[in-house]
Amino acid sequence: MIRPDEHTTDQTPDLPLVKLWGGRFDEPTDAFVEAFTASVGFDQRLFREDIAGSIAHAKMLAKVGVLTLDECEKIVSGLNTLLLDIERGDFAWVVAYEDVHMNIEARLIDRIGDVGKKLHTGRSRNDQVATDVRLYLRGAIDRIQQELARLRAGLVDLAEREADTVMPGFTHLQVAQPISFGHHLLAWYEMLSRDAERLIDVRKRVNVLPLGSAALAGTSYPLDRAYVAELLGFDGVSRNSLDAVSDRDFAIEFLSAAALIMMHLSRMSEELVLWTSAQFSFINLPDRFCTGSSIMPQKKNPDVPELVRGKTGRVYGDLFALLTLMKGQPLAYNKDNQEDKEPLFDAVDTLMGSLRAFADMMPAIEPNRERMRAAAKQGFSTATDLADYLVRQGVPFRDAHEIVGKAVRHGQTIGCDLSELPLAELQTFSAKIKEDVFAVLTLEGSMAARDLLGGTAPNQVRAQVAAARAALSSATHAHLTTEIFC
Repeated sequence: MIRPDEHTTDQTPDLPLVKLWGGRFDEPTDAFVEAFTASVGFDQRLFREDIAGSIAHAKMLAKVGVLTLDECEKIVSGLNTLLLDIERGDFAWVVAYEDVHMNIEARLIDRIGDVGKKLHTGRSRNDQVATDVRLYLRGAIDRIQQELARLRAGLVDLAEREADTVMPGFTHLQVAQPISFGHHLLAWYEMLSRDAERLIDVRKRVNVLPLGSAALAGTSYPLDRAYVAELLGFDGVSRNSLDAVSDRDFAIEFLSAAALIMMHLSRMSEELVLWTSAQFSFINLPDRFCTGSSIMPQKKNPDVPELVRGKTGRVYGDLFALLTLMKGQPLAYNKDNQEDKEPLFDAVDTLMGSLRAFADMMPAIEPNRERMRAAAKQGFSTATDLADYLVRQGVPFRDAHEIVGKAVRHGQTIGCDLSELPLAELQTFSAKIKEDVFAVLTLEGSMAARDLLGGTAPNQVRAQVAAARAALSSATHAHLTTEIFC
């Protein structure tokens, strides 16, 4: 936000600083109010979307006869020149012109003359900004999908490599059963895959054109809204002008999806932080993803996952900011909606940065396989396998549960894992236990036994890796980033 005592934009001396809406006013805007109400300090990042929407609007106005072809060509040429100026950094943003829309329109009029004043025919800043935000968010979703796909592909590659690696699975952060490290990584993959599906669904509701709704009631000009939608790559047009200019639930829905993605990244971060600790030592993160301590020379801190875990709260805040912004607004557009962009921009930037960091980091994770295996042997992680063995010998499960519980208590007393107890000692708990029991008491045997769809058996992990690769390949071909062509 631009604070009233700050000036983050330049003024262009050759432009007359006259409000493009000032005809009804007898005195200039108070300097404090002008700075306080201006949004150009942050909404200038919508310049590409604003120019694309204006070019499409101009072409449509020519198509329906509101503009001549010559007027349209001058406007489109002028807008394209301004686009190049902004991209080169040769465009001075003026606070007095309030926002990205008025800055571009004022400069266009200065560049091509009175014909530039015809561009705003049949539209309002209300439907203009709603279009800009939707174009921006559509592109942001596509870029986020690309980073999500890159992260998921990295997880799949690592899962395939570590399909046979044994680690302890936890419930209540207590050792529960031995699982494949690859299986654990694919659990992360599944979380992120649902996130990608949610974004696909969100994008459908984002990709609706509001332009043509004007201020709130539509317009008396014979606009061809379907043509504008076609030029800008929208799937359709809004059906109600009041809703179209005041609606921001598409942005809230995106922020909800973004918050879920960050929640998943935060859960992953928590495990990575634990796993890199000396107490776990399950993995090593390369130095380029860590930092040291200013006082303790031995420290290697997992700052990337820690920071992503912290940034999750930031995106939650963005979501609640927009929910709160919208909760008390009557129809239609209100100045409150100027406050929608900063939370949205912040969430997009934070999510993109977090995904990029994780996508870069994931292939570089180095598992400590022996340490994982040793940890999996602690806590009697194959106790359930012994109970299942007894069930297969005809023992009711509840009786088997009690038998194994007694065997575990005995093992704790003497400091031995179940797999280390002699056969004769195991048979004191049940005569149903035979020599073949040791095949199910090994870590590998326990993993291999869970050979069903969704299980942790290494061959199931490899099957899921193949399915994941096919899904990623299909998604890559089916959903490419939308470019704006006008």
